[in-house]
Amino acid sequence: MNLTTIALEVSENVAHIRFNRADKANALNEVMWQELKAALEWCDETPDVRVAVLSGEGRHFCSGIDLTMLMGVQAAVADKCEARKREKLRKMIIDLQDCVSSLENCSKPVIAAVHGACVGGGLDIALAADFRYASQDAIFSVREVDMGMVADVGTLQRLHHVVGQGITREMALTGCDVNAEQAYAWQLVNRVFTDAASTVDGALNVARAIAAKSPIAVRGSKHVINYSRDHSVADGLQYVATWNAGMLMSEDIQKAVMAGMLKQQAEFRD
Repeated sequence: MNLTTIALEVSENVAHIRFNRADKANALNEVMWQELKAALEWCDETPDVRVAVLSGEGRHFCSGIDLTMLMGVQAAVADKCEARKREKLRKMIIDLQDCVSSLENCSKPVIAAVHGACVGGGLDIALAADFRYASQDAIFSVREVDMGMVADVGTLQRLHHVVGQGITREMALTGCDVNAEQAYAWQLVNRVFTDAASTVDGALNVARAIAAKSPIAVRGSKHVINYSRDHSVADGLQYVATWNAGMLMSEDIQKAVMAGMLKQQAEFRD
């Protein structure tokens, strides 16, 4: 892919995706939104990729939407008909939502390795990952309320599944900064590391461990977890029964059982 705002490399079945606008604190411009989606869709469609890690170059993970892009919204949706203007704006918002949801829709696990600022749109994106690691200098914030707007691309829909209703409302209504220690206490992040480099290393190490597992089992587990989050326990149980009725008898289960009996590491096809 010809990427200009995103860097991507693959090693040991792990794709490392990096926001690459360090001079702009990795603020999300129009191109970056679309390239993020393209990178995740490429990972989803590439058999050699089993896990993805998302991080940021420079001092910050992502400082949110580029203000130049935000200030240009009026011109982008201009129309003499008020209804058509609103329709264009709605379509623009849904398109940005789709860019964020590309992490969740990717059949492979996505780990966010966060350092520095992870605010606004950056937090939207981190929340769409399967889980998050953070460096000690990481700061998380729902900044939209301080900009006079409602967060509209994922935070208000995903955050409460991670930290609960009360904390979600506190963060969304106050725009407060949440440091790494508090983020860990609130289970917003799984682990805290000393600095950006060790955070990325930690994420890559876990990604490689996941990549060594059965790809069929890993992809299926992510899919069923996402489905179960959005449905009742009864619905989730029915769904996983149907899923395993179709997917259980794979070559991977035979390899895993045999490797376990021989006390060896199983080798799975992509």
